[in-house]
Amino acid sequence: FPFRLFPLREHGMNLRARPLTCQEIQAFKKSEEVMQRFIRAYQLMLRFYGINLINEETGELKRAENWAKRFQNLNRFSHNNLRITRILKCLGEMGYEHYQVHLVKFFLTETLVNETLPNVKRSALDYFLFTVRSKRKRRELVHYAWQHFKPRGSFVWGPHDKLLKYR
Repeated sequence: FPFRLFPLREHGMNLRARPLTCQEIQAFKKSEEVMQRFIRAYQLMLRFYGINLINEETGELKRAENWAKRFQNLNRFSHNNLRITRILKCLGEMGYEHYQVHLVKFFLTETLVNETLPNVKRSALDYFLFTVRSKRKRRELVHYAWQHFKPRGSFVWGPHDKLLKYR
């Protein structure tokens, strides 16, 4: 069977790659070697996108030195957004929900605050945000997005009355 770098329990674009089973996920999580390889693969993809994982414990990220060139690639080729969504979902499957939060916030910051990735903005809001498994963290990220979205009145990813009261 063909394998995927970031396997999921759902079919992707490669119809020959079979979805993961819950048993396989549990076996992966129990293998230190598999999980180390998973983190190395994550770091490899982050570097491709112009991002560095600066803390393996927390999942904290920052721009890589070559970020400007790599962000041009992200802005030009929208197929990267599908890959990022897949990576985010896989992070959740493998028990790295805290990594999901940092990666989504990174893209929200770059799209809404720094405005360096305008062509990633819709994917960040429509897809990346909603891969985050923790409901509380997802709400925090939606609130963060709402705070930085312009014009705020056009924000459709959460009810404005609740966002106004959010603490």
